[in-house]
Amino acid sequence: MKKENNQYTVGGLFSGIGGIELGFEKLGYNISWANEFDSKACETYRFNHKHNLIEDDIHNLRGEELQSVGVLTGGFPCQAFSVAGNRKGFDDIRGNLFFQIMRLVDELSEKPKVLFLENVKNFYTHDGGNTFKTVYKEIEKRGYSVFHKVLNTADYTDIPQNRERIFIICFRNERDWKLNPDRVCSWKFNSLFPPSKIDDNQHIKDLLENGEVDKKYYYDESKYMYNELKESMTSRDTVYQWRRKYVRENQSDQCPTLTANMGTGGHNVPLIIDDYGFRKLTPMECFKFQGFDDSFQLPPTLSNSHLYKQAGNSVTIKLIERLAEIIKISLDEKYEQKETQIIVEKTEMYSNEIS
Repeated sequence: MKKENNQYTVGGLFSGIGGIELGFEKLGYNISWANEFDSKACETYRFNHKHNLIEDDIHNLRGEELQSVGVLTGGFPCQAFSVAGNRKGFDDIRGNLFFQIMRLVDELSEKPKVLFLENVKNFYTHDGGNTFKTVYKEIEKRGYSVFHKVLNTADYTDIPQNRERIFIICFRNERDWKLNPDRVCSWKFNSLFPPSKIDDNQHIKDLLENGEVDKKYYYDESKYMYNELKESMTSRDTVYQWRRKYVRENQSDQCPTLTANMGTGGHNVPLIIDDYGFRKLTPMECFKFQGFDDSFQLPPTLSNSHLYKQAGNSVTIKLIERLAEIIKISLDEKYEQKETQIIVEKTEMYSNEIS
């Protein structure tokens, strides 16, 4: 694996606004390249990242033209599985984006040491579990060990968002790790994954903007759902949701799962009470509930609907950081051990020659 100044290299697929890459970067990884098709997401990506972003459909990428990387990441869409389930399923690999990831793994001049994939919680149970079984098989037959777990943002970070996602993390040439003690990465990773849970979350108020925000975010008596909001929203210690026709109250001091359609006005809109009334979260607040800090900039050229979509489609940065950390520990365990062994062998060889 290419190692530069003790930084492991990363290539990103289905990168969106770069949340996964940012999490790895914060742990010292070097981002070599990323790929995203959505032009609006690419605008936000370039606004915040300096490394190479390939704006193109993944079908047009060729692995032999990409720099090989130690870690290949991808928060790939799940929609293709649903479509496939009603048609040819996994027999039609051209229409399934997961298989595009596998194609690139096969085409790269050197297969990645690590695959890091993320998807919605229900991915594991989709089609009675057959979808995941196929994915598992495809990864494993390429020689990778496969670890997977549904993790909730609120359980593993201090961010108070109830967000469950499945993470699939794989190590090359370690498929048989349970039978072979030499598969160092997998054994080490298995001892650390999942990471320990967090006892305390931040208060939701810690992630809100100070003072009154723009009046366009507030719901006054002119709004058709105002009476419903007034009747149902009684606590300042949680984030509510407007679900087309009713208000959903969430666990105290938590934000519900942020979604891509929360900015459309009719569904999954996250709501709070502040000193000035009832309002929805601002786009920047949504990004903060995903763990983005004030250094992350939102392009002024984009509409709020695009920004809400991008926040909902992203990942929780702090959770990615925790996973990137234990991946790095696992890689260090193996490759620093190898480097030490090489030094010892060369030293012994030299000693034998001069004696």
